[in-house]
Amino acid sequence: MLHFTGQEYRDRANRLAGAMEKQGLDGMLLFAPESQYWLTGYDTFGFCHFQCLVIGGTHPVLLTRSADLLQAEITSNISDVRVWVDDDHACPEEDLAHLIRELDLDGKRLGIETSTYGLTGYNYQRVRSRLDEMVELVEASTIVPELRLIKSSAELSCVRKAAQLAEDALDAAIATAAPGVDEGVILARMQGAIFEGGGDYPGNEFIIGSSENALLVRYASGTRRLNDNDQLNLEWAGVFRHYHAAMMRTIIIGAPQQQHVNMHEVGIEALLRCEKALRPGNTMEAVFNEHIRTLEENDMERFRLNACGYSLGARFTPTWMEPQVFRAGASQIISPGMTFFLHMILLDGENRLAMCTGRTSVVTEQGAQPLSDRDLSMIVI
Repeated sequence: MLHFTGQEYRDRANRLAGAMEKQGLDGMLLFAPESQYWLTGYDTFGFCHFQCLVIGGTHPVLLTRSADLLQAEITSNISDVRVWVDDDHACPEEDLAHLIRELDLDGKRLGIETSTYGLTGYNYQRVRSRLDEMVELVEASTIVPELRLIKSSAELSCVRKAAQLAEDALDAAIATAAPGVDEGVILARMQGAIFEGGGDYPGNEFIIGSSENALLVRYASGTRRLNDNDQLNLEWAGVFRHYHAAMMRTIIIGAPQQQHVNMHEVGIEALLRCEKALRPGNTMEAVFNEHIRTLEENDMERFRLNACGYSLGARFTPTWMEPQVFRAGASQIISPGMTFFLHMILLDGENRLAMCTGRTSVVTEQGAQPLSDRDLSMIVI
């Protein structure tokens, strides 16, 4: 089930080895599922339990539960998998310590990923208390994510496929949305289009909300039926091989209010200006500043959020967001091969109106290349 060539994985391993050498690390303890997937192809949601990929010996060694033994064998290039046994007295940190000693890494300088949903605070405390006296643990949560920022041509093929699936989902939403239709039916059609196209589950739930709930920017349980005159806010992602391409639209049911029209015009202007600034050599803050300027110039600054998008890639639950966000002070330098989702979210809380537009772009040598060529006109049903 490996989705990339052996050479691709070898190139990634070499890049990681170079980054470790630069940081003076003898090895790494990879807990982030995205790191494990990127480096080896290992594909599981078993990171909800204790598992660690140890780098630093002659080959990567995975420590996990029995349920993921065959999962690793089938989905990854990992040849050495160790199992810690579930029982009332299980101490996987002890198994990790024994593994480190076996690999002659005791007394060495090891990077550890802590900024990940693959390592709970509880487990981190156990690891730290057990390993502190045998190795030097160094915070290394940014190393693999920074390597993953620039995608290979093979990865970009996955991103482009994900973008096509996102458009398929939009088509399904437009074909389904109408007065009296339940939001759950719309979600089912959107997700169904992605599955039917060969896609995957997203890193987090699709966001849907109508009427007052259109102001929500997170999924919330419970659906409703659309009114004859309504606003339907959608944020979703096409997903292929875990690579995400997100989109966002507010669909108007019936007749739009004038404020909808005004916010839509400003949102599109902001999106295009941000995409123009999304070019090699610029910082992510420079892109965010275009968002701010556009809204300020049109007296809509009060409707904005404190971010207008983020980096995308291969992600696992609970979020498809990468750490890099378009916000004040974001110093990340934009380079070719990076992929970003830009969203212009305008929320008029006083009048309970929303108007949002967003799409994913790949950065090329020439600048941003939007992965959707769909008309940005307001969608009215």
